[in-house]
Parts: sequence; C-alpha cells; structure tokens
Amino acid sequence: MNKSGQEMPQISSALRALRSIGSSEHFAVVLDKIRSQYLLDHMTFLIVNDGISPRTFPFYCTTYPPEWTDIYLSRNYFVVDPVTELSRTGFLPVDWSELKRRSAEAQVFFKQARSWGIGRHGLSLPVRGPNGERSILSVTSNADGTAWSRIRNSRIHDLHVLAHCLHEKAIFLSNRRSGCAYRTLSRREKQCLELLAQGRLIKRVASDLGISESAVRLYLRSARGKLGATTLYQTIAKASFLEKICI
Repeated sequence: MNKSGQEMPQISSALRALRSIGSSEHFAVVLDKIRSQYLLDHMTFLIVNDGISPRTFPFYCTTYPPEWTDIYLSRNYFVVDPVTELSRTGFLPVDWSELKRRSAEAQVFFKQARSWGIGRHGLSLPVRGPNGERSILSVTSNADGTAWSRIRNSRIHDLHVLAHCLHEKAIFLSNRRSGCAYRTLSRREKQCLELLAQGRLIKRVASDLGISESAVRLYLRSARGKLGATTLYQTIAKASFLEKICI
C-alpha cells in the first residue's frame, strides 16, 4: 500500500524491493519475492561479463532447485544452454519456443531441465551495460500455452525495466560501477520517465502532460544523456536505481 492507502503497482513494489538490496544474499531473497509477485515459476539473473573481470559468468542468482543448479554448474551447461548465447548476440527478449534446440546436447539439456520443474515456457531478456557488461534475466512458467502468452505479454514491459535494474544493482554490489556524478533531471524529464515506466506510450505521456509528442521525445533524450544511458529502459532503470524518479 502507498501513503494514500491505494495498492502499489507491481513495478513500484518490485523496484522498491530492488533498491533495498544490500548484499548478494539479500539479492536472492528479493529475486524470489519478485518471482512470486509476478506469478512466475522461476527467475534467474546472470551476469555473463562484468566488463572488468577476466572471469565469465562472475555472478548469478536463481530460484531454480539447488540440485538442478549444481548439475548445471558441474556439467558446465553454460556452453550448451542457448540462453547464454543470447547475451552475446541479442538485444531483444526471446521466448524460449524460438530458441535453437537442434543439437543432441541441447535437447538432452532441455529435457533434463523440465524434469526438475524449470518450466514449460520461458522468456529471456538480454541487457548490455555502458562499459561492456552483459547480463540476462530469464523467467519461466508451467502455465499452459494460452495462459503463458497472457502472462508474457502483460509482464514484458515490467520485466524489461526489472532486467536493467537487476543489472545495475548486481554491478553495483560487485563494486564494478565507478561512482559518477549525474546531472539533475528536470521536472518534465522525471514526469516523462515515470509515466513511461508505468507502461504508457509516448502518445499517452504527451496527452497526460499536455505537451507534444516531440517534446516528450526531447525530454527523454535529454534524460538519457544526463544518465549516460543508451536505451529508454536503461534510462528508466538508472533513474530508479539512483532514486531520481518515483515509480
């Protein structure tokens, strides 16, 4: 509930929980809370490359069963799992039904994953940071096909924002993000970002604020530059992470 007694939007509650993370252990607790909030079976966040360390996959957090995680790590399924390849080549969310599973190894991998209840369906969202960092957020569901389509389509906007926020928090916790002084956002820049974060289209944002669509785009472009972001989702994530906007 917020101060006015109204129920807090899902994205607001999730972002507030993310901002409260203070350790890797707490990261896992919050990830599971968000998974439950969005009615998903599992959620996994993986840093593929932090932009500094020579190690690949320096950080991961998952709600998968520990037994499956142990199997995954011991058999180095990173090299078989087509999801990890998305972080190297992709920018857009990918439904697991679109993944290539032609190799015998990949088919065995997915069959084994299903046996551990990972989920009949999945969605992965790659993230690329400003310093060469790469990460990926994956969510899974055991819902039937129709229900999964509804879940995926209704949550994909929030998951985009959350993927970038998880990236910012994980990089920050690993001390890989250098302290930067960002310029202050204007009132209009904050308003545009906050409405966009709530899922509104630019046309609706312009209508709500009583300004032109070109003005909205100008404010968003200005905010993106001030925060050193490359995409709108990254801009929203940084603004939220730095508590420059209220969602």
